Amino acid sequence: MLTMAGLDPTQTRIARARYERIAPLYDVMEVLAERRFDPWRRRLWDDVQTNMPPGGRILEVGVGTGKNMSYWPRGVEITAVDLTPGMLHRAKARLGALSLRAKLELGDAQALRYPAGYFDMAVATFVFCSVPDPVLGLRELRRVLRPGGAVLLLEHVRSSIPWLGRLMDILNPVVVRLVGANLNRDTVGNVRRAGLEIDRVEDLSAGGIFKLIEAHSVEANGAA
Repeated sequence: MLTMAGLDPTQTRIARARYERIAPLYDVMEVLAERRFDPWRRRLWDDVQTNMPPGGRILEVGVGTGKNMSYWPRGVEITAVDLTPGMLHRAKARLGALSLRAKLELGDAQALRYPAGYFDMAVATFVFCSVPDPVLGLRELRRVLRPGGAVLLLEHVRSSIPWLGRLMDILNPVVVRLVGANLNRDTVGNVRRAGLEIDRVEDLSAGGIFKLIEAHSVEANGAA
């Protein structure tokens, strides 16, 4: 791993254990939710297809069981990583069933093992709600992207409605222990804190809970 600064191994082990525990049931648990999420996934990957140069390199962080694979663009090099062996096992089975080619690897978003500037684009869906240190993970995306490389995220965040945001705060400790996902992350703010330049944020639902976020990496001097 090329960077370990700020990584908390204990929290990483806890996150891995939570998702390893639910991996066998993960797709069943989200059947109803996917009826809503699936069109949003399609939109996200349509944007990837539109903006990705032929022969480019895409990194998908938190591939999970491979729910995005049906929408992956063709003619590009895709590397997909996940923290959890159980999730990755199911992703590999889906990859084979769809007759797709990609590199599927165990990997931690907080400590990616790829060289700086290696990828043209990074994509994640419902991932930075569960990365133990989301700013560290987003900084890693920035590091492995070429200058100007795009980050496209589909995420759920803390609601902008005051009473609903407070309710999410109250429920968060229980939910994160059960399924690993934080309900009340400020992912838009975390993208900025990571040094990425935000291009667009689109609210997909009332209360601003679900968002499409597009950003890009910048050089140290601020030039794209």
